[in-house]
Amino acid sequence: MTGPAIFLLLAGLGAIAWVSARARALRLQTVARTSGRRDAVHSLPGYHGWYVALWTLIPAAIFLAIWANVSPGLITQTVLSDPAAQSLPADAFSRSAILGEARNIASGAQAAAFNPAAQALVEPYRSAISEYGVIGAVLALVLAFAGGAYAFTRVRPDFRARTRVERLVMASLLIASLLAIVTTLGIVVSLLWESIRFFSMVNPVDFLFGTKWSPQSAALGYGNKDAFGAVPLFWGTIFIGAIIAMVVAIPLGLMSAIYLTQYARPQVRKWMKPILEVLAGVPTVVYGYFAALTIAPALRDFAVSVGIHGASSESALAAGLVMGVMIIPFVSSMADDSIAAVPQSMRDGSLAMGATTSETIRKVLIPAALPGVVGGVLLAVSRAIGETMIVVMAAGLAANLTLNPFSSVTTVTTQIVQLLTGDQEFDSAKTLAAFALGLVLFIVTLLLNIVALRVVKKYREAYE
Repeated sequence: MTGPAIFLLLAGLGAIAWVSARARALRLQTVARTSGRRDAVHSLPGYHGWYVALWTLIPAAIFLAIWANVSPGLITQTVLSDPAAQSLPADAFSRSAILGEARNIASGAQAAAFNPAAQALVEPYRSAISEYGVIGAVLALVLAFAGGAYAFTRVRPDFRARTRVERLVMASLLIASLLAIVTTLGIVVSLLWESIRFFSMVNPVDFLFGTKWSPQSAALGYGNKDAFGAVPLFWGTIFIGAIIAMVVAIPLGLMSAIYLTQYARPQVRKWMKPILEVLAGVPTVVYGYFAALTIAPALRDFAVSVGIHGASSESALAAGLVMGVMIIPFVSSMADDSIAAVPQSMRDGSLAMGATTSETIRKVLIPAALPGVVGGVLLAVSRAIGETMIVVMAAGLAANLTLNPFSSVTTVTTQIVQLLTGDQEFDSAKTLAAFALGLVLFIVTLLLNIVALRVVKKYREAYE
Protein backbone atom coordinates (compact mmCIF):
# COMPACT_ATOMS: atom_id res chain seq x y z
CA MET A 1 0.00 0.00 0.00
CA THR A 2 1.45 3.36 -1.01
CA GLY A 3 2.07 6.23 1.36
CA PRO A 4 -0.61 8.56 -0.07
CA ALA A 5 -3.21 5.78 0.15
CA ILE A 6 -2.37 5.18 3.83
CA PHE A 7 -2.64 8.88 4.65
CA LEU A 8 -5.94 9.20 2.80
CA LEU A 9 -7.29 6.17 4.64
CA LEU A 10 -6.17 7.56 8.00
CA ALA A 11 -7.69 10.94 7.16
CA GLY A 12 -10.96 9.19 6.37
CA LEU A 13 -10.84 7.30 9.66
CA GLY A 14 -10.15 10.55 11.49
CA ALA A 15 -13.17 12.20 9.85
CA ILE A 16 -15.38 9.23 10.73
CA ALA A 17 -14.10 9.31 14.31
CA TRP A 18 -14.86 13.03 14.57
CA VAL A 19 -18.41 12.66 13.25
CA SER A 20 -19.15 9.58 15.39
CA ALA A 21 -17.79 11.06 18.61
CA ARG A 22 -19.55 14.37 18.06
CA ALA A 23 -22.85 12.61 17.40
CA ARG A 24 -22.43 10.42 20.50
CA ALA A 25 -21.55 13.40 22.69
CA LEU A 26 -24.50 15.39 21.35
CA ARG A 27 -26.87 12.52 22.04
CA LEU A 28 -25.55 11.95 25.58
CA GLN A 29 -25.65 15.66 26.38
CA THR A 30 -29.22 15.90 25.11
CA VAL A 31 -30.19 13.03 27.40
CA ALA A 32 -28.39 14.69 30.33
CA ARG A 33 -30.18 18.00 29.77
CA THR A 34 -33.61 16.43 29.41
CA SER A 35 -33.08 14.54 32.66
CA GLY A 36 -32.22 17.78 34.49
CA ARG A 37 -28.45 17.14 34.85
CA ARG A 38 -27.23 20.34 33.13
CA ASP A 39 -24.23 20.69 35.42
CA ALA A 40 -22.86 17.37 34.20
CA VAL A 41 -22.21 18.76 30.69
CA HIS A 42 -18.65 20.08 30.43
CA SER A 43 -17.51 20.33 26.78
CA LEU A 44 -19.20 21.04 23.48
CA PRO A 45 -19.74 18.06 21.15
CA GLY A 46 -17.10 19.38 18.74
CA TYR A 47 -14.39 19.02 21.40
CA HIS A 48 -15.34 15.38 21.91
CA GLY A 49 -15.10 14.87 18.15
CA TRP A 50 -11.63 16.40 18.01
CA TYR A 51 -10.51 14.38 21.03
CA VAL A 52 -11.43 11.06 19.40
CA ALA A 53 -10.12 12.14 15.99
CA LEU A 54 -6.75 13.10 17.45
CA TRP A 55 -6.49 9.80 19.30
CA THR A 56 -7.21 8.10 15.97
CA LEU A 57 -4.62 10.02 13.96
CA ILE A 58 -1.70 10.88 16.25
CA PRO A 59 -0.60 7.36 17.35
CA ALA A 60 -0.80 6.11 13.76
CA ALA A 61 1.12 9.15 12.46
CA ILE A 62 3.87 8.70 15.05
CA PHE A 63 4.16 5.02 14.16
CA LEU A 64 4.38 5.80 10.42
CA ALA A 65 7.13 8.34 11.06
CA ILE A 66 9.13 5.74 13.01
CA TRP A 67 8.36 3.01 10.47
CA ALA A 68 9.59 5.20 7.60
CA ASN A 69 13.04 5.25 9.25
CA VAL A 70 13.07 1.60 10.39
CA SER A 71 11.64 -0.16 7.33
CA PRO A 72 14.52 0.64 4.88
CA GLY A 73 16.92 -1.28 7.09
CA LEU A 74 14.52 -4.20 7.38
CA ILE A 75 14.02 -4.21 3.61
CA THR A 76 17.78 -4.25 3.01
CA GLN A 77 18.27 -7.13 5.44
CA THR A 78 15.52 -9.10 3.70
CA VAL A 79 17.10 -8.50 0.29
CA LEU A 80 20.55 -9.49 1.55
CA SER A 81 19.12 -12.79 2.77
CA ASP A 82 17.82 -13.55 -0.72
CA PRO A 83 19.88 -16.09 -2.76
CA ALA A 84 20.35 -13.47 -5.52
CA ALA A 85 22.37 -11.34 -3.10
CA GLN A 86 24.97 -14.04 -2.41
CA SER A 87 27.01 -12.94 -5.43
CA LEU A 88 27.42 -9.36 -4.21
CA PRO A 89 31.03 -8.15 -3.86
CA ALA A 90 32.58 -8.00 -0.41
CA ASP A 91 33.61 -4.36 -0.90
CA ALA A 92 31.21 -2.21 1.14
CA PHE A 93 31.21 0.68 -1.34
CA SER A 94 30.44 -1.50 -4.37
CA ARG A 95 27.79 -3.42 -2.45
CA SER A 96 26.13 -0.18 -1.35
CA ALA A 97 26.15 1.15 -4.93
CA ILE A 98 24.52 -2.03 -6.29
CA LEU A 99 21.87 -2.09 -3.56
CA GLY A 100 21.12 1.60 -4.11
CA GLU A 101 20.70 1.08 -7.85
CA ALA A 102 18.37 -1.89 -7.31
CA ARG A 103 16.36 0.06 -4.74
CA ASN A 104 15.95 3.01 -7.13
CA ILE A 105 14.70 0.75 -9.92
CA ALA A 106 12.29 -1.08 -7.61
CA SER A 107 10.86 2.21 -6.31
CA GLY A 108 10.56 3.70 -9.79
CA ALA A 109 13.22 6.39 -9.34
CA GLN A 110 15.43 4.82 -12.03
CA ALA A 111 14.41 3.24 -15.34
CA ALA A 112 17.15 0.68 -16.00
CA ALA A 113 20.15 -0.89 -14.31
CA PHE A 114 23.75 -0.27 -15.34
CA ASN A 115 24.99 -3.22 -13.30
CA PRO A 116 23.66 -6.76 -13.96
CA ALA A 117 23.98 -7.58 -10.26
CA ALA A 118 21.58 -4.72 -9.45
CA GLN A 119 19.02 -6.00 -11.96
CA ALA A 120 18.99 -9.37 -10.22
CA LEU A 121 18.00 -7.69 -6.95
CA VAL A 122 15.14 -5.62 -8.34
CA GLU A 123 12.44 -8.24 -7.80
CA PRO A 124 13.57 -9.09 -4.23
CA TYR A 125 13.51 -5.38 -3.48
CA ARG A 126 10.02 -4.94 -4.93
CA SER A 127 8.76 -7.91 -2.95
CA ALA A 128 10.33 -6.64 0.28
CA ILE A 129 9.04 -3.10 -0.26
CA SER A 130 5.53 -4.38 -0.88
CA GLU A 131 5.66 -6.74 2.12
CA TYR A 132 6.86 -4.15 4.60
CA GLY A 133 4.51 -1.56 3.13
CA VAL A 134 1.55 -3.82 3.89
CA ILE A 135 2.90 -4.56 7.39
CA GLY A 136 3.30 -0.85 8.13
CA ALA A 137 -0.16 -0.04 6.81
CA VAL A 138 -1.81 -2.80 8.84
CA LEU A 139 -0.04 -1.80 12.05
CA ALA A 140 -0.91 1.87 11.49
CA LEU A 141 -4.58 1.01 10.96
CA VAL A 142 -4.59 -1.19 14.07
CA LEU A 143 -3.15 1.69 16.10
CA ALA A 144 -5.71 4.09 14.61
CA PHE A 145 -8.61 1.77 15.51
CA ALA A 146 -7.21 1.11 18.99
CA GLY A 147 -6.64 4.81 19.72
CA GLY A 148 -10.05 5.77 18.37
CA ALA A 149 -11.81 3.02 20.30
CA TYR A 150 -10.08 4.00 23.55
CA ALA A 151 -11.05 7.66 23.12
CA PHE A 152 -14.60 6.79 22.03
CA THR A 153 -15.21 4.89 25.27
CA ARG A 154 -14.40 8.08 27.22
CA VAL A 155 -17.07 10.18 25.52
CA ARG A 156 -19.60 11.15 28.18
CA PRO A 157 -21.25 14.43 29.22
CA ASP A 158 -18.92 15.16 32.15
CA PHE A 159 -15.68 14.26 30.32
CA ARG A 160 -13.33 17.27 30.02
CA ALA A 161 -12.61 16.91 26.31
CA ARG A 162 -12.08 20.65 25.82
CA THR A 163 -9.31 20.70 28.41
CA ARG A 164 -7.50 17.76 26.79
CA VAL A 165 -7.77 19.21 23.28
CA GLU A 166 -6.62 22.66 24.38
CA ARG A 167 -3.65 21.16 26.20
CA LEU A 168 -2.63 19.38 23.01
CA VAL A 169 -2.98 22.61 21.04
CA MET A 170 -0.86 24.46 23.59
CA ALA A 171 1.77 21.74 23.45
CA SER A 172 1.81 21.95 19.64
CA LEU A 173 2.26 25.72 19.77
CA LEU A 174 5.06 25.33 22.31
CA ILE A 175 6.84 22.79 20.12
CA ALA A 176 6.47 25.08 17.10
CA SER A 177 7.97 27.95 19.10
CA LEU A 178 10.83 25.82 20.36
CA LEU A 179 11.69 24.67 16.83
CA ALA A 180 12.88 28.17 15.92
CA ILE A 181 15.02 28.34 19.07
CA VAL A 182 16.44 24.85 18.55
CA THR A 183 17.20 25.66 14.90
CA THR A 184 19.06 28.82 15.90
CA LEU A 185 21.01 26.94 18.55
CA GLY A 186 21.86 24.26 16.01
CA ILE A 187 23.18 26.88 13.59
CA VAL A 188 25.27 28.52 16.30
CA VAL A 189 26.68 25.22 17.56
CA SER A 190 27.51 24.08 14.03
CA LEU A 191 29.25 27.35 13.20
CA LEU A 192 31.15 27.38 16.49
CA TRP A 193 32.29 23.76 16.18
CA GLU A 194 33.56 24.08 12.63
CA SER A 195 35.07 27.50 13.37
CA ILE A 196 37.00 26.07 16.31
CA ARG A 197 38.41 23.43 13.96
CA PHE A 198 39.39 26.15 11.51
CA PHE A 199 41.07 28.30 14.16
CA SER A 200 43.05 25.28 15.31
CA MET A 201 44.69 25.40 11.87
CA VAL A 202 44.78 29.16 11.28
CA ASN A 203 45.72 31.91 13.73
CA PRO A 204 42.59 33.98 14.55
CA VAL A 205 44.64 37.17 14.44
CA ASP A 206 45.83 36.37 10.92
CA PHE A 207 42.24 35.62 9.90
CA LEU A 208 40.66 38.75 11.36
CA PHE A 209 43.43 41.22 10.51
CA GLY A 210 45.24 39.67 7.54
CA THR A 211 45.05 41.48 4.20
CA LYS A 212 45.64 38.59 1.79
CA TRP A 213 42.87 36.14 0.96
CA SER A 214 44.04 33.17 -1.10
CA PRO A 215 42.52 29.89 0.14
CA GLN A 216 43.48 28.16 -3.11
CA SER A 217 47.16 28.53 -2.25
CA ALA A 218 46.55 26.72 1.04
CA ALA A 219 44.67 23.96 -0.81
CA LEU A 220 47.65 23.55 -3.16
CA GLY A 221 49.98 22.94 -0.23
CA TYR A 222 51.64 26.34 0.21
CA GLY A 223 50.59 26.55 3.87
CA ASN A 224 47.90 28.39 5.77
CA LYS A 225 49.98 31.41 6.73
CA ASP A 226 48.99 34.59 4.86
CA ALA A 227 46.30 32.69 2.95
CA PHE A 228 43.23 33.45 5.06
CA GLY A 229 43.37 37.17 5.76
CA ALA A 230 39.70 38.15 5.66
CA VAL A 231 40.06 41.95 5.78
CA PRO A 232 39.49 42.27 1.97
CA LEU A 233 36.25 40.32 2.37
CA PHE A 234 35.12 42.43 5.31
CA TRP A 235 35.93 45.60 3.41
CA GLY A 236 34.14 44.41 0.27
CA THR A 237 31.05 43.62 2.33
CA ILE A 238 31.09 47.02 4.01
CA PHE A 239 31.97 48.87 0.79
CA ILE A 240 29.10 47.34 -1.21
CA GLY A 241 26.44 46.70 1.43
CA ALA A 242 26.97 49.43 4.01
CA ILE A 243 28.35 52.32 1.93
CA ILE A 244 27.36 52.24 -1.74
CA ALA A 245 24.00 50.54 -1.21
CA MET A 246 23.11 52.82 1.69
CA VAL A 247 24.05 55.93 -0.28
CA VAL A 248 21.36 54.86 -2.73
CA ALA A 249 18.78 53.38 -0.35
CA ILE A 250 18.70 55.93 2.47
CA PRO A 251 17.99 59.12 0.46
CA LEU A 252 15.60 57.46 -1.98
CA GLY A 253 13.81 55.46 0.70
CA LEU A 254 13.49 58.44 3.05
CA MET A 255 12.34 60.82 0.31
CA SER A 256 9.77 58.33 -0.96
CA ALA A 257 8.44 57.90 2.59
CA ILE A 258 8.19 61.68 3.05
CA TYR A 259 6.36 62.09 -0.24
CA LEU A 260 3.91 59.24 0.45
CA THR A 261 3.10 60.42 3.99
CA GLN A 262 3.12 64.21 3.54
CA TYR A 263 2.51 65.16 -0.08
CA ALA A 264 0.85 62.31 -1.95
CA ARG A 265 -2.91 62.27 -2.32
CA PRO A 266 -4.68 59.20 -0.86
CA GLN A 267 -5.31 57.75 -4.33
CA VAL A 268 -1.67 58.19 -5.31
CA ARG A 269 -0.47 56.62 -2.05
CA LYS A 270 -2.88 53.74 -2.54
CA TRP A 271 -1.09 52.82 -5.79
CA MET A 272 2.46 53.99 -5.17
CA LYS A 273 3.13 52.23 -1.87
CA PRO A 274 2.33 48.68 -3.12
CA ILE A 275 4.32 49.33 -6.30
CA LEU A 276 7.32 50.41 -4.23
CA GLU A 277 7.04 47.39 -1.95
CA VAL A 278 7.00 45.05 -4.96
CA LEU A 279 10.75 45.71 -5.20
CA ALA A 280 11.20 43.66 -2.01
CA GLY A 281 9.57 40.64 -3.67
CA VAL A 282 11.70 40.57 -6.82
CA PRO A 283 14.10 37.56 -6.72
CA THR A 284 17.68 38.61 -6.10
CA VAL A 285 18.86 36.64 -9.12
CA VAL A 286 16.79 39.02 -11.29
CA TYR A 287 18.58 41.97 -9.69
CA GLY A 288 21.84 40.14 -10.34
CA TYR A 289 21.08 39.73 -14.04
CA PHE A 290 20.10 43.40 -14.27
CA ALA A 291 23.32 44.46 -12.56
CA ALA A 292 25.56 42.16 -14.62
CA LEU A 293 24.00 42.74 -18.05
CA THR A 294 22.90 46.38 -17.86
CA ILE A 295 24.41 48.40 -15.04
CA ALA A 296 27.95 46.97 -14.96
CA PRO A 297 28.70 47.44 -18.71
CA ALA A 298 27.22 50.96 -18.60
CA LEU A 299 29.41 51.91 -15.64
CA ARG A 300 32.49 50.43 -17.30
CA ASP A 301 31.85 52.43 -20.48
CA PHE A 302 31.26 55.57 -18.43
CA ALA A 303 34.51 55.08 -16.52
CA VAL A 304 36.45 54.61 -19.75
CA SER A 305 34.83 57.69 -21.29
CA VAL A 306 35.94 59.92 -18.40
CA GLY A 307 39.49 58.55 -18.44
CA ILE A 308 39.38 56.04 -15.58
CA HIS A 309 41.68 53.23 -16.66
CA GLY A 310 41.36 49.66 -15.47
CA ALA A 311 37.61 49.84 -14.91
CA SER A 312 36.20 46.35 -14.62
CA SER A 313 32.94 45.00 -16.02
CA GLU A 314 32.45 43.51 -12.54
CA SER A 315 32.56 46.38 -10.07
CA ALA A 316 31.58 47.23 -6.52
CA LEU A 317 29.63 50.22 -7.80
CA ALA A 318 27.38 48.11 -10.05
CA ALA A 319 26.55 45.66 -7.29
CA GLY A 320 26.10 48.41 -4.69
CA LEU A 321 23.77 50.51 -6.85
CA VAL A 322 21.47 47.61 -7.64
CA MET A 323 21.59 46.37 -4.05
CA GLY A 324 20.61 49.87 -2.91
CA VAL A 325 17.57 49.79 -5.19
CA MET A 326 16.67 46.37 -3.81
CA ILE A 327 16.58 47.53 -0.18
CA ILE A 328 14.76 50.83 -0.81
CA PRO A 329 11.47 49.21 0.38
CA PHE A 330 13.06 48.29 3.72
CA VAL A 331 14.10 51.88 4.44
CA SER A 332 10.94 53.38 2.95
CA SER A 333 8.56 51.13 4.86
CA MET A 334 10.18 51.74 8.25
CA ALA A 335 10.47 55.48 7.60
CA ASP A 336 6.86 55.61 6.43
CA ASP A 337 5.61 53.91 9.59
CA SER A 338 7.83 56.07 11.80
CA ILE A 339 6.73 59.37 10.24
CA ALA A 340 3.07 58.33 10.28
CA ALA A 341 3.36 57.45 13.97
CA VAL A 342 4.47 60.96 14.97
CA PRO A 343 1.51 62.57 16.77
CA GLN A 344 -0.54 64.84 14.54
CA SER A 345 -0.46 67.48 17.27
CA MET A 346 3.28 68.02 16.71
CA ARG A 347 2.74 68.69 13.00
CA ASP A 348 -0.27 70.92 13.65
CA GLY A 349 1.66 72.86 16.29
CA SER A 350 4.54 73.51 13.91
CA LEU A 351 2.22 74.68 11.14
CA ALA A 352 0.32 76.87 13.61
CA MET A 353 3.57 78.60 14.55
CA GLY A 354 4.01 79.67 10.92
CA ALA A 355 6.41 76.96 9.69
CA THR A 356 6.03 75.74 6.15
CA THR A 357 5.38 72.11 5.30
CA SER A 358 9.03 71.52 4.33
CA GLU A 359 10.26 73.19 7.53
CA THR A 360 7.87 71.04 9.58
CA ILE A 361 9.23 67.92 7.90
CA ARG A 362 12.90 68.89 8.39
CA LYS A 363 12.68 70.29 11.92
CA VAL A 364 9.81 68.37 13.53
CA LEU A 365 8.78 65.16 11.80
CA ILE A 366 12.19 63.78 10.80
CA PRO A 367 13.82 64.43 14.22
CA ALA A 368 10.80 62.89 15.97
CA ALA A 369 10.80 59.85 13.69
CA LEU A 370 14.58 59.49 13.63
CA PRO A 371 14.82 56.47 15.99
CA GLY A 372 12.44 54.47 13.80
CA VAL A 373 14.25 55.57 10.64
CA VAL A 374 17.60 54.53 12.14
CA GLY A 375 16.14 51.16 13.09
CA GLY A 376 14.96 50.64 9.53
CA VAL A 377 18.37 51.60 8.15
CA LEU A 378 20.13 49.12 10.43
CA LEU A 379 17.76 46.35 9.38
CA ALA A 380 18.40 47.27 5.75
CA VAL A 381 22.17 47.10 6.33
CA SER A 382 21.88 43.65 7.88
CA ARG A 383 19.88 42.58 4.81
CA ALA A 384 22.41 44.09 2.42
CA ILE A 385 25.53 42.54 3.93
CA GLY A 386 23.93 39.10 3.70
CA GLU A 387 23.18 39.41 -0.02
CA THR A 388 24.94 36.93 -2.31
CA MET A 389 23.54 36.67 -5.84
CA ILE A 390 23.96 40.31 -6.84
CA VAL A 391 27.59 40.32 -5.67
CA VAL A 392 28.39 37.02 -7.38
CA MET A 393 26.99 38.20 -10.70
CA ALA A 394 28.03 41.87 -10.68
CA ALA A 395 30.99 42.40 -8.33
CA GLY A 396 33.16 39.38 -9.11
CA LEU A 397 35.24 37.07 -6.95
CA ALA A 398 38.51 39.01 -6.62
CA ALA A 399 39.44 39.75 -3.00
CA ASN A 400 40.79 43.27 -3.56
CA LEU A 401 41.38 45.81 -0.82
CA THR A 402 40.60 48.98 -2.76
CA LEU A 403 38.68 52.24 -2.59
CA ASN A 404 38.05 52.28 -6.34
CA PRO A 405 34.32 51.62 -6.87
CA PHE A 406 34.99 50.58 -10.48
CA SER A 407 37.21 47.68 -9.36
CA SER A 408 36.13 44.12 -8.75
CA VAL A 409 35.70 43.17 -5.09
CA THR A 410 34.09 40.31 -3.24
CA THR A 411 32.15 39.83 -0.03
CA VAL A 412 31.90 37.36 2.82
CA THR A 413 28.77 35.65 1.48
CA THR A 414 30.24 35.27 -2.00
CA GLN A 415 33.33 33.55 -0.64
CA ILE A 416 31.21 31.23 1.51
CA VAL A 417 29.40 30.09 -1.63
CA GLN A 418 32.67 29.65 -3.53
CA LEU A 419 34.34 27.68 -0.72
CA LEU A 420 31.43 25.26 -0.31
CA THR A 421 30.60 24.72 -3.99
CA GLY A 422 31.36 21.27 -5.38
CA ASP A 423 32.97 18.29 -3.67
CA GLN A 424 35.00 19.61 -0.75
CA GLU A 425 37.10 18.06 1.99
CA PHE A 426 35.72 19.10 5.35
CA ASP A 427 39.01 18.51 7.11
CA SER A 428 40.89 21.26 5.25
CA ALA A 429 41.30 24.88 6.28
CA LYS A 430 40.05 25.99 2.86
CA THR A 431 36.58 24.51 3.41
CA LEU A 432 36.38 25.25 7.14
CA ALA A 433 37.10 28.92 6.39
CA ALA A 434 33.52 29.20 5.13
CA PHE A 435 32.22 28.42 8.63
CA ALA A 436 34.52 31.01 10.22
CA LEU A 437 33.25 33.60 7.74
CA GLY A 438 29.68 32.52 8.46
CA LEU A 439 30.26 32.93 12.20
CA VAL A 440 31.56 36.47 11.74
CA LEU A 441 28.63 37.34 9.47
CA PHE A 442 26.16 35.79 11.92
CA ILE A 443 27.55 37.82 14.84
CA VAL A 444 27.53 41.08 12.87
CA THR A 445 23.97 40.68 11.57
CA LEU A 446 22.76 39.56 15.00
CA LEU A 447 24.23 42.67 16.62
CA LEU A 448 22.74 44.90 13.93
CA ASN A 449 19.30 43.38 14.43
CA ILE A 450 19.54 43.67 18.22
CA VAL A 451 20.52 47.34 17.99
CA ALA A 452 17.78 48.02 15.42
CA LEU A 453 15.09 46.34 17.51
CA ARG A 454 16.17 48.20 20.64
CA VAL A 455 16.06 51.51 18.80
CA VAL A 456 12.61 50.76 17.38
CA LYS A 457 11.35 49.63 20.78
CA LYS A 458 12.56 52.82 22.40
CA TYR A 459 10.85 54.82 19.67
CA ARG A 460 7.56 52.99 20.11
CA GLU A 461 7.61 53.53 23.84
CA ALA A 462 7.99 57.25 23.26
CA TYR A 463 4.96 57.72 20.98
CA GLU A 464 2.46 54.95 21.64
